Amino acid sequence: MQYSLRQAFRSGKFVTGFALFAAMLVIVIVYPLIITYPPLQIIAQGTFFPPGIYVSTYDSVNAPTTYTLNLDDAAAKRIASKLKAEDRTAMKEWLVAAGIPESEIDAADTAKLLAQWEANYDPKKQVAGMTFARSRYFQRVNTSISGLLSSEGAILATKAPDTGALQQAGTVKQTDYVNVSEIPNVRLLPLGTDNFGRDVLTELIRAAGVSLEIGLVAGIIATLIGLTLGLLAGYVGGVVDDVIVFITNLFTVIPGLVLLILISFSLGQDKRGPVTIAAVIGLTYWVWTARSVRAQVISLRNRDHVNLSKLSGHSIPHIIINDILPYIASYVIMAFILQISSAILAEASLSILGLGPRTTDVPTLGLMMNWAMIYQAHLLQKWWAYLPVLVTIAMITFSMNLMITGLDQVFNPALRD
Repeated sequence: MQYSLRQAFRSGKFVTGFALFAAMLVIVIVYPLIITYPPLQIIAQGTFFPPGIYVSTYDSVNAPTTYTLNLDDAAAKRIASKLKAEDRTAMKEWLVAAGIPESEIDAADTAKLLAQWEANYDPKKQVAGMTFARSRYFQRVNTSISGLLSSEGAILATKAPDTGALQQAGTVKQTDYVNVSEIPNVRLLPLGTDNFGRDVLTELIRAAGVSLEIGLVAGIIATLIGLTLGLLAGYVGGVVDDVIVFITNLFTVIPGLVLLILISFSLGQDKRGPVTIAAVIGLTYWVWTARSVRAQVISLRNRDHVNLSKLSGHSIPHIIINDILPYIASYVIMAFILQISSAILAEASLSILGLGPRTTDVPTLGLMMNWAMIYQAHLLQKWWAYLPVLVTIAMITFSMNLMITGLDQVFNPALRD
C-alpha cells in the first residue's frame, strides 16, 4: 500500500489534481470558520449587486473625522462616472435630431455639451424615430447629469424638533474624504450578490461543500453496490452471475439521468434533502462500476493464487476479500473518484431542472445555476451569478479527472512508462 501511494505521488498529473482538490477542500472547510454569515442570508434589498467593497453612506457622511484632499483628477472622474462616452454620443444624436447643427456640437467639450443640453432638452418633446425605451434612457441621463459641473458641496438638512421644518445641519464639500478604516460598516462582496440579494462568495463556498458531500455519499453508495455485485457476479458465476447481469442490463437500458429524474420527481420537494438526493444518485449510478469490476474479477478468478486458496479450503468471502480485492483495489479507488465526480455533475443536472435538494435548506452548485437561469443572469450579463459556479464545477471535476489519469498511468501496465 505504501509503495502504491509513493508511486501515485510521483505522477505529475495525480499530484496536480490532488493539490487542486485539496486546496478547494481546505477553502470549503476553513472559510465558514472565518466568515460565519449564513449562506442564504439576504443582505441586499435588490438583485445582482456587482462585486466590490460596499461602504455605508450614512456612516461616511457622519464619519468622526473628514479629510480634505485636493486631487486634480477628482472632478474628471466624477464627471466620467455620470457622463460616459456613449452618453455623450447619445446626447449629440438627440440634439442633432432636435434641430441643432452637428457642427455646433462638440461631445468632448463637457461644459458646452451640458449647456446645449440644458438649453434644448425637453423630456416631453417628440423626436422623430424615438422609441419609448430610448426616451426613458435620455430621461435617466438628464437626471444623472443634473448639477454635474457644480463645485458647491452637498447640504445636509435635518428637521427642527419644534417646527418640523428642514434646517441646514452641515455641508459635505467635494474635497471631503473619509478613511475607510474609520467607517464601522464596510462589507466586501468579491462576487457581489445573487438574484435574492445574498453574498455569492459565501453561498458558493457553502454550495461547493454541500455538493462535495453529496458526491462523497453518492460515490460511497454507488461504489459499494457496484463493487459487491461485480465481485459476486465475476467470482461466483452461474445463476448469481446471470441474475446480476440481468439487473445491470435492465438498468443500462434506462438512461441513468432519466431514472434519476423520475425518482427525484416522485419524491416531492419536501423529501428531497441533500442526503436523499445523494442516496438516489448512488442507487442509480452503480451500473458501470459493477460491469467493470465483474470484468476485472473474471480475469482474476482462475489465477494460480486464487486456485491455491480454493484448494486450501478457504471460503468464498475469504477468497474475494484476500485474494481478489487487493488486485483490483487501485481500480476501485479510481472508480470511487469517478463516481464522486459523476454524482456532482448529476446533482447539478437535477438542480438545473428544479429537481435537486430543497431550496430552503442549503445551497448546492446546481441550485445556484438554477437560480441564475430563472432570473436570467446570463441575459442580463450578471456574470458573477453563474460564471464562478461553472468554474467551481469545472475545477472539481478537472482535479478528479487528473487524479484518475495519474492513477491510471501508475497502475495500468499498458500506460506505464
